[in-house]
Amino acid sequence: MNLGELVSALNDFASLSLAESWDNVGLLVEPSPPHTVNTLFLTNDLTEEVMEEAVQKKADLILSYHPPIFTPLKRVTWKTWKERLVIRALEHRIGIYSPHTAYDAIPHGVNNWLTKGLGACTFIPLHPSTAPSYPAEGTHRVEFCTDNTEHLDTVLSKIKGIQGISCLTTLPARVEGEEQTRVTLSCSQKALLEVVALLSQHSLYHKTEILLLQKPLLPHTGMGRLCTLSEPVSLSDIIKRIKSHLKLPHIRLAVGMGKTLESPVKKAALCAGSGSSILKGMEADLYLTGEMSHHDVLDAVANGISVILCEHSNTERGFLSELRDMLAVHLQNKINIIVSEKDRDPLQVA
Repeated sequence: MNLGELVSALNDFASLSLAESWDNVGLLVEPSPPHTVNTLFLTNDLTEEVMEEAVQKKADLILSYHPPIFTPLKRVTWKTWKERLVIRALEHRIGIYSPHTAYDAIPHGVNNWLTKGLGACTFIPLHPSTAPSYPAEGTHRVEFCTDNTEHLDTVLSKIKGIQGISCLTTLPARVEGEEQTRVTLSCSQKALLEVVALLSQHSLYHKTEILLLQKPLLPHTGMGRLCTLSEPVSLSDIIKRIKSHLKLPHIRLAVGMGKTLESPVKKAALCAGSGSSILKGMEADLYLTGEMSHHDVLDAVANGISVILCEHSNTERGFLSELRDMLAVHLQNKINIIVSEKDRDPLQVA
């Protein structure tokens, strides 16, 4: 499969527009064309050990959930491990692609997979994603009415000459018993200033309504998940379920003030990876994430919310097996897809 075709297919699987603005997603390292991909290699973190595994397994493209290039590189030398990753990838003609928070947001992504550790539940995004574009061209809608037809023709002629105007319509309207013409248009932020100046010049601004258009929310898409369990379950049972789902021998636990291991959990807020900013302030019986700051844990506990921490990548890595199967279907089994065996969380209990 051609690299360009594969990258396009990966972008269709999860639009990169859903990634957070601070993130660095997409194709990060590209071998010189033409580049054919026969083997796609999945990993949560691209370490040097994982890179050597990818080389040994003759990978043509590495999909690394976390972007190995995040802070801009000022040089590519052998001195730092991330620079060495780029060198090794290019030496062996291996591309590197990272989806990161785009996979957090999608309905078939990491956070939905993490909800399975709670058992049967319904869930919604904690922070819903918005569509990449406005429902109409432009950022604002302008409406005004006038009963002066001659005057209106002059105004409309000038409006049409402003760049950034769209969806200009005129309709008959009855305002306070008088026959008038209602004008509606969409415009950009820059064009709005010219429209307002023009309407003011022709004494129409006092009759004008200006609406700020909002990008529509995308269903089932966004950061984090607020989960409502079908039946309340004790905190101790939830711990067992999460350990089983994530295949972990242990987790870290902070029990909410006034709660015990037998306290029921009906509502849980979760976020794969580092969840402090997403979970903070959410009302729930339980927070589930990979890591949180010490003070955010204290805040949650003081508010009677228990906290389960599983280490950052442990809340993400298990998704890769599910991802492999979904991508095989999405790519119509045209390429070989393998999951790293060397990829693991850097922290362990000693």
